[in-house]
Amino acid sequence: MQAKGFNSGTNSRQRKLRLGAAERDIVTLGIALAAILLFVGTGSHVLPDVMRSIHGTGKGPDQTLATALLLNIALIIFGWRRYKQLTGEVNERRKAEEQARILAETDPLTGCLNRRSVAPATDRLIAQARQRGQAIAFVMLDLDNFKMVNDLNGHATGDVLLRAAAERIAAQVPADGLLARIGGDEFAVVIAFDPAEPAVVDRLASRLIDAVAQAVFVNSLEIESTVSVGLSRSDGDDAPVDAQTLMHMADIAMYHAKKRGRNRYYWFEHSMESELRFRSELEAGIRRGVPAGEFVPYYEKQIDLATGEIVGFEMLARWNSPSLGLVSPELFIPVAEEIGVIADLSEHVIRQALQDAKHWNPKLTLSVNISPVQLRDPWFAQKLLKLLVEANFPPNRLEIEITESSLHDNIGLVRSMITSLKNQGIRVSLDDFGTGYSSLSQLRTLPFDRIKIDRSFITSLPDSKDSATIVQSIVALGEGLGLPITAEGVESEEVLRELRKFSGLKAQGYLYGMPETAQTTQTELAQLDLLLDRAKALPVAPLIDLPIDDLPTQRQA
Repeated sequence: MQAKGFNSGTNSRQRKLRLGAAERDIVTLGIALAAILLFVGTGSHVLPDVMRSIHGTGKGPDQTLATALLLNIALIIFGWRRYKQLTGEVNERRKAEEQARILAETDPLTGCLNRRSVAPATDRLIAQARQRGQAIAFVMLDLDNFKMVNDLNGHATGDVLLRAAAERIAAQVPADGLLARIGGDEFAVVIAFDPAEPAVVDRLASRLIDAVAQAVFVNSLEIESTVSVGLSRSDGDDAPVDAQTLMHMADIAMYHAKKRGRNRYYWFEHSMESELRFRSELEAGIRRGVPAGEFVPYYEKQIDLATGEIVGFEMLARWNSPSLGLVSPELFIPVAEEIGVIADLSEHVIRQALQDAKHWNPKLTLSVNISPVQLRDPWFAQKLLKLLVEANFPPNRLEIEITESSLHDNIGLVRSMITSLKNQGIRVSLDDFGTGYSSLSQLRTLPFDRIKIDRSFITSLPDSKDSATIVQSIVALGEGLGLPITAEGVESEEVLRELRKFSGLKAQGYLYGMPETAQTTQTELAQLDLLLDRAKALPVAPLIDLPIDDLPTQRQA
């Protein structure tokens, strides 16, 4: 597939090389021409004498002139052969220079322009479009989940997907447009359009999304991929833009499309740049904050509805950012998962929480949420058990919460992990039940200890008959499977009154107080006489065959 918009110009260094080669060619050719002229001059005297000598009508040619003639002939032959050789060398050099230019300006895998060459080609299109009263649209495309395709199926399969995507994109690009591969799974399309009809670009973006979304078959595999698209244009309200500015704006719009669900397109808006800048600052702050100890545990009460007593706490991470203040986990946890630091962050706050909970009454449990990203780590169970050993914390007082949606990433690994944790005495609960896709067979086969009803059903309990029916069904399901139930999101007396119609439930929510710091929680427990008397500290149950020394020391990616 040939690159659209391929540049046929040459740089100054190439022109100098060709000029030098041309000069050498002229010198060689001049020598040959001089020899020919000498041949004509000497031949006019020598050849008639030769012919008369052959016919016996005269003496032979002068020996000196004959020798000069033969030397001229030899020089002509030598000069002509050398000229042909030099011409051949120049042609080979030109071919090599052309091939080097092609390699420097195109992507070898797809045949598209590369990042280096698309910028000057775009600048030329901008200048041409401005003369014709047109505008330029820069379309940035990024394949969604391409890394997962590579990881699961290998780089050869990924290469096939990239070539297929390039061919499908090229089929939608106008003849005078540009197509470039910007990076690993990023492509760019540049087209001219009438500023009064931007819908042309919208239609192109929609066609590109539909084209790339078609399945690619590699041997017996069916690979599906989507694409996120960002659009920018050269005729905005600001000063005239160049290729780099257009590319930057389209890249921001493409990133915005990914944040809004992928497999869609967005035009660039200046507010997106502010959002991206904040996101970048957020990422940098999280990376700095984890080793600096800025992430701390907060604790939310868990209440036995039958007695009204505190039976435990759920640990919730908070970020004490020096610049942003107290940041909610809804903001920083998704970012931490995407940039690959959620494991370090989680281990840091769990380590603090275990130290805090050591001083509570032994009947109080500690619940911690586990990210779906952590469940993909085959060493997670061993890392968690190592934290328990370091803190000398009883495993039977710890309960980890796994969200329903995380079960489908790798059900075999999750089952093995849950079994390993339960063998050590740790309890495992299924969080946000009712919002995911878990089946009854998974509830029966996975050894959960508890079901937590999602807050969306609990908060609407007094006003929604559907929510009431769902809660009643989940409670009945728990009773049938022998799984206790916790209701999240108890924020009003009306909700509490409805929940008291059921038996054996635990509850948590803002009705019982907002999540508090470790110090505030300890003060409240001291008032309730629920702190551990060190003199009466209970022995910690031993962990079973924990291979601490075998744990990997590198951080998770």
